Amino acid sequence: MVKRSAPLPRMSRRGRVTIGVLIGVFVLFTLLGWGVQAWTDWLWFDEVDYTQVFTGVLVTRLLLFLAVGLGMAAVVGGNLWLAHRLRPGLRPHSAEQATLERYRMVLGPRIGTWILAVSAVVALFAGLSAQSRWSQWLLFRNGGDFGVKDPEFGVDVGFYVFQLPFLRYLLGVGFTAVVLAVIGALAVHYVFGGVRLQGVGDRMANAARAHLTTLVAVFVLLKAAAYVLDRRAMLLEYNDSAKLYGAGYADVNALLPAKEILAYISIVVAIAIIVFSNAVMRNLVWPGVSLALLGLSAVAIGGIYPWAVQTFEVKPSARDKEAPYIQRSIDATRTAFSLNGTKTIPYGANNLTPPATLATDKSVVPNARLLDPQLVSETYTQLQQVRGFYDFGPKLDIDRYTVGGQTRDYVVGIREINYGELTDQQSNWINRHTVYTHGFGLVGAPANQVVCGGQPFFVSGFLGEKEQERCSAQTDQIPTEQPRIYYGERMTADDYAIVGQTDDGRNAEFDRPTPTTGGEQYYTYTGSGGVEIGSFTRRLLYAIKEQESNFLLSEAVNENSKLLYVRNPRDRVEKVAPFLTIDGDPYPAVVGGRVQWIIDAYTTSATYPYAERVNLQRETTDELTGRGTFQLARENVNYIRNSVKATVDAYDGTVRLYEFDESDPVLKAWNKAFGGDLVTPKSEIPAELAAHFRYPADLFKVQRNLLTRFHVTDPGDFYSGQDFWQVPNVPDNPDSEQKQPPYYLYTQLPEQDAPRFQLTSAVTPNGRQNLAALISGSYVDGQPRLEVLELPDQTRVSGPVQVHQQMTNNATIRTELNLLTSNQAQVQYGNLLSLPFGNGMLYVEPVYVKSNQEDAYPLLQKVLLSYGDGGSYVVLANTLEDGIKQLVEQGKKATPGTPPPAGDGGTPPPPSGGETPPALTGELAEAAQRVQTAIAEVRAAQTSGDFERYGRALKALDEAITAFQRAQQAAAPASPAPGASPSAPAPSGSPSPSTPPSPTG
Repeated sequence: MVKRSAPLPRMSRRGRVTIGVLIGVFVLFTLLGWGVQAWTDWLWFDEVDYTQVFTGVLVTRLLLFLAVGLGMAAVVGGNLWLAHRLRPGLRPHSAEQATLERYRMVLGPRIGTWILAVSAVVALFAGLSAQSRWSQWLLFRNGGDFGVKDPEFGVDVGFYVFQLPFLRYLLGVGFTAVVLAVIGALAVHYVFGGVRLQGVGDRMANAARAHLTTLVAVFVLLKAAAYVLDRRAMLLEYNDSAKLYGAGYADVNALLPAKEILAYISIVVAIAIIVFSNAVMRNLVWPGVSLALLGLSAVAIGGIYPWAVQTFEVKPSARDKEAPYIQRSIDATRTAFSLNGTKTIPYGANNLTPPATLATDKSVVPNARLLDPQLVSETYTQLQQVRGFYDFGPKLDIDRYTVGGQTRDYVVGIREINYGELTDQQSNWINRHTVYTHGFGLVGAPANQVVCGGQPFFVSGFLGEKEQERCSAQTDQIPTEQPRIYYGERMTADDYAIVGQTDDGRNAEFDRPTPTTGGEQYYTYTGSGGVEIGSFTRRLLYAIKEQESNFLLSEAVNENSKLLYVRNPRDRVEKVAPFLTIDGDPYPAVVGGRVQWIIDAYTTSATYPYAERVNLQRETTDELTGRGTFQLARENVNYIRNSVKATVDAYDGTVRLYEFDESDPVLKAWNKAFGGDLVTPKSEIPAELAAHFRYPADLFKVQRNLLTRFHVTDPGDFYSGQDFWQVPNVPDNPDSEQKQPPYYLYTQLPEQDAPRFQLTSAVTPNGRQNLAALISGSYVDGQPRLEVLELPDQTRVSGPVQVHQQMTNNATIRTELNLLTSNQAQVQYGNLLSLPFGNGMLYVEPVYVKSNQEDAYPLLQKVLLSYGDGGSYVVLANTLEDGIKQLVEQGKKATPGTPPPAGDGGTPPPPSGGETPPALTGELAEAAQRVQTAIAEVRAAQTSGDFERYGRALKALDEAITAFQRAQQAAAPASPAPGASPSAPAPSGSPSPSTPPSPTG
């Protein structure tokens, strides 16, 4: 007789109460946290007038949670109940069954409760997974056609973008549900005797066998559906043979038929499992054989056969076999990334001599940008900061304005509050959140003009009278009626502000210092933005949200108070439109007298058939990422459109989403999903706002990087890869492996009828450093335009890295640069601009000098210029105008068609045979003495640390060198070699500058 096992011990009443209380507290605080977050989110969305996004996303997530959760619970719980219902009435006696009896005693009396508990857990996790798929569901439900068919099946691309992702997710849910049902049913059958490992007779009861084999058959049928979807998904996968995305020769001719055959085999196997295991054989032998045959078929038909085709048919002649499929990928990629309309302009660049028209040009040379927005941010901070807690950020922005009837690009920045710079006394809760609430003013300066020893020429700022007089600054030429900045890039999630009239009616917010007296002015916010928190309920709500009791206790919070939060413009747009990808570089513009943040937003997809897939984070990262521009998320996409231009009012936080690409099906789907009025039509964009739109930087980087390969449209040439390009590294630090960022310019390129504000980047041949092409992005009549200025393959024109090295390694220029560098100061290089002009190439690179003193800022001291192949005609001048004159003079002295001697870039060779240079007399000796005196003054200024004196000394040195060169030319019996630039004598006792060898291309 088998001894019955003792039942499992029961938990005491006190233990059950304790666990119940702990669970209740956990649920209470969880629900409280969710409730507070949802309520405050609703108030915030109500403030910005986008409640349809909040309710649309919330309702969709709840419905998905319930639908998938309950569906999964029904499948799993239903099969558990069915397994219990099908338990055998009699079980043979065995040690195994005796052991299981104790579990049956625990489960049996409350089997319904246990099934509900298991189903609830399954429903919870399945629902949590499903609610995160809200975006896929909304696109699935609201997506339409693209009007473009895939080249293999002839199916509209809309199926791949809108339908396929959610169908694949549903298929995954089905697989999960069936697997959990099989595992759960098998466990119940085992516990209740339907499946046995010991004892006489069958190991599986008929009812249990029918139940489990039916579930396995359903799994196999789902596998057949997976094979059908996999055929479509093959157009999205990577083709290792062609090194591109999309189905290749072996995929189309071997793997696609194989998956179709496997789908039919799966259906047959599913039927065989049900029939043979229950109606014919009534055992598991034939179902097992069927599953084994399915596995062997998958290996042989779906694996070995495609491998054989790839190895023995494709590899020996891959260029020809893959050509049609490479063409498909080229076409799809150019369509998906808006590269089809790219205009390629051949540019000979065969003129290597500076033309005389450089001096009279009105479109390119005068607009060459000298101010680098990354370098001069320190200058803006020091000259326009006013108070220590104001900040302009690590990088400024470029925009264009028409001032005095002249349109040109401006370096603009916003004077924002930097809460990290508040003193300890200023950082208490009252000051941080109710007094220091906003910044003040947009500061701008023409990008091609400097004054006052290398400082920007501020035309919109906040300067005292002395600064205005000393630097000839002009204010209010970019008129701003409301200059206060309550929303800006420097603000984080913790930097909320409480604004509104105080109880005693006084102004409590610090506004700005008084320019004339140096006192302080205060202000009260009057904008429409912000959430009202005057009631006790609202204050309690936000006290819980921010975990801050001062919302309830402080007198600074009263019935007039409003709370401003989510104050970063990029975060604000991202919260309003979570389905958009936000560009990493918002920029401010004055529109209608108010400062508006303009943010580019993209619609994306990762399921465009045959298109190249890129990682946005990797493709958009360069030298400026994290230093003024936000890093994008690691999102893989193969379709992108700049469909939305968003604005955020810097004063009241108003968010507007403007439709920019009227043909984008993805934006149409999102607009339909949220009621049809989510975005403002393009026709309603204010003209003054549209005038400040610029080609978005992150989109341009992605397109530029793709064009380095996909400018090649012939599949054979693409396969060989010989004509590919690459983006050069940062010119002044090529070893950093950071890519040169594109730069905004207001200029006129060849075959453009007028100057445009455009984003430009140079590219070089793959593995080489000479210039291959210039890529530019601009807007023409409100439409995006990509242009490629392509140079001949064998061009002599150097690329950015080569040009910088050639200019800075020039003997004469190196001497002057060495004088600018010392223990007291350092040289910094600005943007190296590549400007096509006169069938040649003009390079312009500003040279800044920054003292090592604390609070010093870079000053523009020199301008490097080069024309031609990069090393023949090189000058270092005080101003752009002076440098252009020198280049033109060098061009006039050159023999037509013959560049000056290479090597040191135009420096006359030393006397042959080691001869001693003749002694200097007369005016030449006086000029040489003046150079020596100027050099001594430069060294004295460096030692003193007086940066203004240092600037005056550098200017005097440059004038002395110029005077010496003129005296030397007057005393010389013959003209120097074309392009030569005689050097001043080195001061006695000073080491001669080293001249590194010129790099090779």
